[in-house]
Amino acid sequence: MNSEEQSPPNPEDEGSHAKLVPLRVRANGDRVPLRLRINGDLVDASVPGNQTLLEFLRYDVGLTGTKQGCDKGDCGVCTVLLDGTPVLSCLTPAADLDGASVETIESLARGSTLHPLQDAFIERGAAQCGFCTPGMLMSAKALLDRSERPTRDDICAALAGNLCRCTGYTKILEAVEDARDVLIAERKR
Repeated sequence: MNSEEQSPPNPEDEGSHAKLVPLRVRANGDRVPLRLRINGDLVDASVPGNQTLLEFLRYDVGLTGTKQGCDKGDCGVCTVLLDGTPVLSCLTPAADLDGASVETIESLARGSTLHPLQDAFIERGAAQCGFCTPGMLMSAKALLDRSERPTRDDICAALAGNLCRCTGYTKILEAVEDARDVLIAERKR
């Protein structure tokens, strides 16, 4: 490990980024009606009882920014915000989300204006292959939404369940700190 690399965050640490939502599998033929908000838009749907939120977002709604990785809750690439809390969409049953609000990576930018996290990831070179980036950004957004001045330790804890195989994590952590500082400055205006 070179001097710029840092150990990956440990998902077993207290404060790990995403809560695990138990998957309650229903019979394949059972369809469940649901109404929820996705990135602010009201969506009415009928989903198979065994469909995950990840599958619903990617294949039914067409929001492919949420990546499909391990499908076991180990990598964090599928992280989205459910009522403001990071969750692993590969383990979250879509049928249980009636009345919920879901935010995906597609919600961060406002038109051509990137979120400060997106700008910081670009400036710091925090995204290399980009596969883990949507999950990292959503976990970081949840942290910055709930904590005005998170420390490096807070950031590490929030990203503990997001694995990256390309970076040494340092640039990612610095990018989140940069975005934090931009958001603090914006609040002062």
